[in-house]
Amino acid sequence: AGSFQDAGVIQCAYNLNFPLHTVPASSAQCSAWSAFSVSSPAVVLETVKQAEDRPEAVVVRLYEAHGSTVGTWLQTSLPVKEAMLCDLLERPDVRSCLPLEQQGVRLSFMPFQVLSVLLVLRQ
Repeated sequence: AGSFQDAGVIQCAYNLNFPLHTVPASSAQCSAWSAFSVSSPAVVLETVKQAEDRPEAVVVRLYEAHGSTVGTWLQTSLPVKEAMLCDLLERPDVRSCLPLEQQGVRLSFMPFQVLSVLLVLRQ
């Protein structure tokens, strides 16, 4: 019932097509953690990869999936020292340095927009 956004169709499709796999580990207890999260259900974090020309950086690609204009927070547990938008060839846009805040990095999306974010990590 309701719209595909209300029904969570996109999340269910990802769960079906990319199920989580368990990996045996030692018996040591460790707390659960997540490397990345986004605060809006309309935004999908599609890819996390090492930057092609910068071994100290990762590229995160996200897209807006509900056809709406939305703001979201990208949060990470990685030690980020700098964040900026980049194009699909991973060339940074020096005019779009993103401020690092307590909640993470604030991103704004237009309907169905794809954004790539270059995250430079502390060594």
